[in-house]
Amino acid sequence: MKKTLLFVCVLSASAHAQSGLSSGLRPSGCTAGLQLPDGFCATVFADGAAGARHVVVAPNGDVFVNTQATRGGRAAPGASAPPSTGGILALRDTNGDGKADLQERFGVGGGTGIALSGNLLYATAGNSIVRYHLASGSLTPSGNPDTIVTGLPMTGSHHSHNFVLQGQTLYVNIGSATNSCQQRDRQPESPGINPCSELDTRGGVWEFDANRLRQRPSDGRRYATGLRNSVALAHNPLDGSLYATVHGRDQLHDSWPKLFTVEKSAENPGEILVRVDRGADYGWPYCYYDVDRRGLVLAPEYGGDGQQAGQCPGKAQALMAFPGHWAPDGMLFYTGNQFPSQYRGGAFIAFHGSWNRAPLPQAGFRVVFAPFRSNRPTGSFTTFADGFNPNPASGGARQSRRPVGLAQAPDGSIFITDDTGGTIWRVSYRTVGTMPARPRTP
Repeated sequence: MKKTLLFVCVLSASAHAQSGLSSGLRPSGCTAGLQLPDGFCATVFADGAAGARHVVVAPNGDVFVNTQATRGGRAAPGASAPPSTGGILALRDTNGDGKADLQERFGVGGGTGIALSGNLLYATAGNSIVRYHLASGSLTPSGNPDTIVTGLPMTGSHHSHNFVLQGQTLYVNIGSATNSCQQRDRQPESPGINPCSELDTRGGVWEFDANRLRQRPSDGRRYATGLRNSVALAHNPLDGSLYATVHGRDQLHDSWPKLFTVEKSAENPGEILVRVDRGADYGWPYCYYDVDRRGLVLAPEYGGDGQQAGQCPGKAQALMAFPGHWAPDGMLFYTGNQFPSQYRGGAFIAFHGSWNRAPLPQAGFRVVFAPFRSNRPTGSFTTFADGFNPNPASGGARQSRRPVGLAQAPDGSIFITDDTGGTIWRVSYRTVGTMPARPRTP
């Protein structure tokens, strides 16, 4: 473990307002390169946090980030995971100036998932989920970590193994190994494996005992299936339910050029928001969400032509959908009181951004807000934080910042991580003027 002072520079990059965002009614010098609604202020809490993925905030304001240093923004499609590096970055603002001036690094490997329960810090570490025992008032653990789950699959396309800790249960995303369960993955006109044997061990959410040591994947119970890759997995404390915003499949045109135009493939399938219910089947790989038909249709690997529904009406349906290939990587249900009342109970979703929307421009690279009413999304969303792409003319080809993790601080502000540029922002709501910072105490 290494203790250092962390020097932070506020980003000076500017961008034009988009999607109704404004740079007007906010204190001078508090955008930190992002575009936000009026009254909101973004400051850089820390930078140089390479590979920053999911984030959690302790009751005293300490910030813990799981980092995956092998990530360069995204993994190659179909590639197995490289050896895991990275670990936990722990941050503290000791003088209340809004910037982390103390950091600690520890851990046995990096990953995406992270959760805090009292003094117990759970984190993904390569093919495992481990648990650290934090000393009271300390940024670092005492002793070696416990291994809660190990042997999680690292082959194929998706190996984030992010999770939600709820009570004594871990709900773990085990993403699919393939794009669409083809006999030859990502190859033109290769039919689907039927039934898709991959669903026995992947493509869903599994539950594990949060207190039992050295569990294997076979010790877990499949909670829900047909979810290709649910990196944005979150518990909604207001209704007690588990939700996911799911990465849809890729390459409709590349795999089935006789059925889909490049434009259709660029916009489809939509990224869907679902409530994850026990025993539910959300359709992958047999079905995908068509943004034009606003519902599930049969996948071409299983005889679909982009029009017919086939078996898909019998699957659990999406609550709402977002544009294709935006790549949802983080979700937070807002329960604070600092932001205006319309944000309470709704979901912030961080979109990592696309790689496969050509010939259309690459898109996503933003944090959106989806309001909820009576424990259901209204179906609309607005861009909350934009400007992560300082080179919009490149269409995402030179993307230097991609949002991933979201967490709420005790005062109701939120943190946003960036795994490409290594920036961690804090977003607060302020009237024009100043809002005094408060020092964090151990």
